[in-house]
Amino acid sequence: MGLPLAEFLEDVRALVPVQPESTLSRTVLRKPGLRVVAFSFDEGQQLTEHTAAMPVLLIALSGSFTVVADGDSHTLVPGGLLYLETRAPHAVTAREPAQLGLIMLDQRAKPLLPTPQVRSEQD
Repeated sequence: MGLPLAEFLEDVRALVPVQPESTLSRTVLRKPGLRVVAFSFDEGQQLTEHTAAMPVLLIALSGSFTVVADGDSHTLVPGGLLYLETRAPHAVTAREPAQLGLIMLDQRAKPLLPTPQVRSEQD
């Protein structure tokens, strides 16, 4: 049997319940080229300005956030998505008790499966 081609997590929010006056994080999925981290923040909790060594996606799972990215302020609400290029400075502040998904895209990783070879009809 080969490597699994799919992995299902029913509700990552349940893995990071909001704690009073705290920020909690948990890696919920790690694959070559990809890491998914779930965060929970109590109101007012924040990640101060920092950068990431790879492109990232921020997805609000519950509540709302103010995200300052490369000098611009954005309100991130459930269903909202923010893409950040490698080393884009950003900070995240919870406007209320909230949960956030972070998807890190490591382009240096090698895929688990070989890339299919495409053949033309001339071959």
